[in-house]
Amino acid sequence: MARRTRSRKSNVVRTRLPRQSQNAQRNYERYVELARAEALKGDLIAAENYLQHAEHFLRSMHGEAHSGRHSPQPAISPQQRLRHKPPGAA
Repeated sequence: MARRTRSRKSNVVRTRLPRQSQNAQRNYERYVELARAEALKGDLIAAENYLQHAEHFLRSMHGEAHSGRHSPQPAISPQQRLRHKPPGAA
């Protein structure tokens, strides 16, 4: 019996964001949430540390967008996301 050497998956065309862009966006959101949680607990030093990590990923996404890669950009900065949401906001 002859074995097939070609995978069927190679014929599929995929239109997804590059993995690096997805990871940067995910990590940005993760660190902003960690910063918010620390700020709510009152630990502003830890919150600032997490915001600095989030800023790194924000710069990473910004660099990818300007190098020709498609990358979603957050609408607001990490410091703005840290602020409390107004009452009644989802």
